[in-house]
Amino acid sequence: MVITDSDLPPLAWVGGRLATGLVDVTSDLSALDSAGFWAVVVTYEWEITCARFEYVRQVPLPGLRPRWPWRGPARADWTSSMDQGEYVPAVDKIRSYIAGGEVYQANLCRILSAPLPDPARTDIVGLARLLSRGNPAPYPAVVRLPRRGVQVVSASPELFLSRRASAIASSPIKGTARTADALLEKDYAENVMIVDLVRNDLGRVCEVGSVAVPALYKIEAHPGLVHLVSTISGRLRPEVGWPEIMDATFPPGSVTGAPKSSALRIIAELESAPRGPYCGAIGWVDAERREGELAVGIRSFWREGPQLRFGTGAGITWGSDPQLEWQETELKAANLLAVASSGGDH
Repeated sequence: MVITDSDLPPLAWVGGRLATGLVDVTSDLSALDSAGFWAVVVTYEWEITCARFEYVRQVPLPGLRPRWPWRGPARADWTSSMDQGEYVPAVDKIRSYIAGGEVYQANLCRILSAPLPDPARTDIVGLARLLSRGNPAPYPAVVRLPRRGVQVVSASPELFLSRRASAIASSPIKGTARTADALLEKDYAENVMIVDLVRNDLGRVCEVGSVAVPALYKIEAHPGLVHLVSTISGRLRPEVGWPEIMDATFPPGSVTGAPKSSALRIIAELESAPRGPYCGAIGWVDAERREGELAVGIRSFWREGPQLRFGTGAGITWGSDPQLEWQETELKAANLLAVASSGGDH
């Protein structure tokens, strides 16, 4: 019998744990407040996949064995939903909206796509192993549900939501440069805008007076670049569950803008391709322990049929230089595309 990618067993590697033995898949977020261990993928367009697994154990990512060695797309085969000639004018358009008082900041993204050389014999676990070596990240994840059309590998550096009983926190990234010295005043302004937005989002589900900012403007180093990161925390109201949490906070503020409602409208106008898992949420929930950790779906690859996709973007403010914003999207993508376009994982 010939085994193809659609025959690969479902699994998730999230939070340093390997989950196997798929029990249930649902789009109902209230299931995350019931029982069991769940892998979660929510696309930017609000397509929800919650997969409950029976067996969960601590396994380092190198302990996962792909069915086939990873063969990535040729580097030259990647195409973008917006080229430089389209992206730069779109940045100017956002700046005109800012000048008109419609928005303070909006995130502008583009989706990169490339054909897989042998899609019937492609296992995303191989890509995950390569990323763990070539682009290590705080919130790596693999969710492989071939028959559900969900195959995602993430090397996310950004915490969207962390929940421990009634304690909740978010650590948005705003501000990216090659080095800490290269961070601009605009990066710090962006960061504080998103901190205020996340404080407001968490305030919708947290007890009055409990929302705080325990860390502001922390500089984190990642392969090839640095990020400016802040943390906002709060204490959930007793009646709040995952549906209410996600309704209050999704999509993440760092990948939308402020005010969020205006940014969402502008994004819908200017972006020409759906973001998919990129800029969504990827992670895990242990319903019985009332714990969970969802990362922002950046630095993430996903399969759509024979295509591999990847997203990159930048936050646009009045102080943005359109050419520099394009270069920021290139910087964010460069290392990961180089890893994904390589091969030889055994």
